[in-house]
Amino acid sequence: MESDTTVRRIKTFGTQNYSAQDNDGSRDRCPDNGYSGDPKRKPEVSLYLLREGLAASLVSVFILVLWGLVQLSLQQLVIGKPTGEFNAVRARRHLEEITSVGPRPVGSPENEVLTVDYLLEQIENIRVEAAAAGLHQLAVDVQRPTGTFSIDFLGGFTSYYDRVTNIAVRLEPKGGAQHLMLANCHFDTVANSPGASDDAVSCAVMLEVLHSLANQSTPLLHGVVFLFNGAEENILQASHGFITQHPWAKQVRAFINLEAAGVGGKEVVFQTGPENPWLVQAYVHAAKHPFASVVGQEVFQSGIIPSDTDFRIYRDFGNIPGIDLAFIENGFIYHTKYDTSDRILTDSIQRAGDNILAVLKYLVMSEKLADFSQYRHGNMVFFDLLGVVAVAYPARVGTILNYMVAAASFLYLAKKASQPGNGGGRYVRDLACATGVAVLSWVVTLMSVLIVALLVTLLGRSMFWYNHFYASICLYGTAASGKIILIHTLAKNLYYGGVRLVGLGDLYFDVSLLLWCCSLVWLTHQGLCSAYVPMLMVAFPLLTKLLLAKEFKHRGASMKYSVLYLFGLTLPYVHFMFLIWVVFEIFTPIMGRSGTEIPPEVVMATLVTLATVFISSFFLHFIYLARSTKWILAGLGSVFVFTFLLMSCGLLFPYSGSADSPRPKRVFLQHTTRTFHNLQGQVEGQDSGLWINSFDYTGIQHITPLIPEINDSVRTSCREDRPFCGYPWFLPVKFLSKKNWYLPAPEVSPSAPVEFSLLSREETSWGTIKMTFSVEGPSHMSLYLMPHRGASLSTWSFGDGTPQFDLSGEYFVFYSHGLDAPKWIFWFEIQPPRDPDPSGPEGMISVAISTHYFFGRDSRTAQLEEILRRFPTWSFPSSWVSTYDMFRY
Repeated sequence: MESDTTVRRIKTFGTQNYSAQDNDGSRDRCPDNGYSGDPKRKPEVSLYLLREGLAASLVSVFILVLWGLVQLSLQQLVIGKPTGEFNAVRARRHLEEITSVGPRPVGSPENEVLTVDYLLEQIENIRVEAAAAGLHQLAVDVQRPTGTFSIDFLGGFTSYYDRVTNIAVRLEPKGGAQHLMLANCHFDTVANSPGASDDAVSCAVMLEVLHSLANQSTPLLHGVVFLFNGAEENILQASHGFITQHPWAKQVRAFINLEAAGVGGKEVVFQTGPENPWLVQAYVHAAKHPFASVVGQEVFQSGIIPSDTDFRIYRDFGNIPGIDLAFIENGFIYHTKYDTSDRILTDSIQRAGDNILAVLKYLVMSEKLADFSQYRHGNMVFFDLLGVVAVAYPARVGTILNYMVAAASFLYLAKKASQPGNGGGRYVRDLACATGVAVLSWVVTLMSVLIVALLVTLLGRSMFWYNHFYASICLYGTAASGKIILIHTLAKNLYYGGVRLVGLGDLYFDVSLLLWCCSLVWLTHQGLCSAYVPMLMVAFPLLTKLLLAKEFKHRGASMKYSVLYLFGLTLPYVHFMFLIWVVFEIFTPIMGRSGTEIPPEVVMATLVTLATVFISSFFLHFIYLARSTKWILAGLGSVFVFTFLLMSCGLLFPYSGSADSPRPKRVFLQHTTRTFHNLQGQVEGQDSGLWINSFDYTGIQHITPLIPEINDSVRTSCREDRPFCGYPWFLPVKFLSKKNWYLPAPEVSPSAPVEFSLLSREETSWGTIKMTFSVEGPSHMSLYLMPHRGASLSTWSFGDGTPQFDLSGEYFVFYSHGLDAPKWIFWFEIQPPRDPDPSGPEGMISVAISTHYFFGRDSRTAQLEEILRRFPTWSFPSSWVSTYDMFRY
């Protein structure tokens, strides 16, 4: 293989012995010839190189064993025997009772009456027990707040709520308490989902935690407010009502929020703070089954994940710190009809209850809660190791540790550069050249895999991995691995033609170390706590290499060296592979609800390639220590071709209606009637139809063969002269789903149609027009305001009075109400245009109101029922009735 290398075989099993003679002529091409001594000296000992089969086996077994450990840790929900303080069986009964009423959208009898009555009944039972014990007192308050706020979620919009429901339960010592912890869950759901995981199970856990704390034999030092909020799915409205209006909120010092972005499994701490490191320390100290990651916190808070929780409200409007926990597994059925109680294991309830009870008990007995401002500054680095143990330390300590590890790495590289025979910057040039080769290989690999992703998209096979996750590994993972190995094999044979392979292997270990070290320094400089990941990926390989230096120097890539080298990588790699699992567990289901504009193949191919690059970084070492790679490349190529053929033939269907593991396609259907009024108030247009939104990239390509009338001939186009394109968007997400279909259907006639009227119109002394409106309609409505060119909103009755979050010239106001709400009265002031646009719509502003009937008889029509029956079992069509009325002023 090396033209000027003398080869002498000394063993027939596992490894090959190579004695290499240097070629001076190869030095100008990044040679690796004797970095530990004189480059002109021949080695005095024979050094091993790995056989191809052994190299492949060692790396494959290493990765599979670590992946198996990750999966095993995820299945181990409860560690040790329960103490008996938290009764998961009783909590499960609460879960089943809450979900038995079905979906619980805000305003429905199921949410406002049935669930509220059940919760109050159980709380009263607990109050009676606590009163008999005599150590604690318990107070209950049913709050029906009305309020408004603006939020920069989904591009930004304003929210208005009227008489939504909160059940606040205050548990405190007999003599009262000045300082309170807050525990929050929500019992409302999205339409058409029973919401077992999101978020009935959290409320069931909270009921049982309340029962346990109220009946414990030791008096609490501080109090706890258990908030069962009834309007979270309406974009965090009920939590805003509590924290801004309830008298108990002023005494709350910190909170724990229980949420879900999946169904069952382990609840993970994915947000803490802001600052207040004592909260993380409390979790690490008290949690029985820790599961936490500062990486998740920084990814979530970056806005990459299109979701939000009540954590934001308590943080931004209450200015209090907290801990955010959520179930994240199996997000494929999150917000669907499959989110049922039978899919949540009792052990999931047990571990969540054990953790919440232990952490709450620790916090309410802590002196820090009374004087939390003294401990508020600073952030924490925190993570767990396979759910067995949690690690946490102050960010400032992490910064020092990170720079110490980086300094040790640079010192190691500097020492190699200063060794005899590496004079004149020879080693530095070689290292720089090899680093360029490595980075180039990764860039070329990413580009190549993205070309494959583009081809998959053009073939119309997008999301083939949605129901077959490992197929994405077999396609994109093998392509990425094969490309990396191919490039380095070519470099080894053509570019480094006469260089000792053992020396090259050593050089490319240094390359991997250098690149991880650079990422460590950069992330630390950016102030990111996630820098602990590259710190682990530098510290352990460096320590391993130093401990094995003598073995490698005298025997090369012997079996002993190879096994111990991999063993030294175990801890950072197993943690890194757990983080990779988290990434795919979150982002794979998100691709099923991220709209029609984001190409999922690009996202998945990029994620798989990046995971491959990161995992393979310290295996570049082995590519150069292996005698050959041709059979490895042949194997990877065969898997790639086989998977590509399966995919291109349509044998990897994206969706599944399996009862055990459903992967449904999400489709929204609204039977709507649209009415458009001109400047004189006359109806200038009206139509009715089934408005269909597909919330993934495949659109309706898999639906059309089964329901032929839903095809691209009825695809809609956006009318820019109408607010939000002239369609009844429930939330401002038109930028996510620009492909919609409108199938003509009869007019809808809800029993309680919307009543929209202009109450007054007056010109102010400062030159604006103030317009006041009255609206009466169902529990969910959306208001769209579109000032015409030259006009602008100056103030309104929402939020803090200043119109916010202008979405391409439009404003979105989300409205909801509970029971017995009065008419919705609102106003705004608009500055008329000085020079009206003759080509634009008449008047100065277009106002539209859409209504959404999510429950009761008004939520169904014969046309909806008929088309729903025709949808395949592998789909989840969520449907309701709506109207859209537009007016010009």
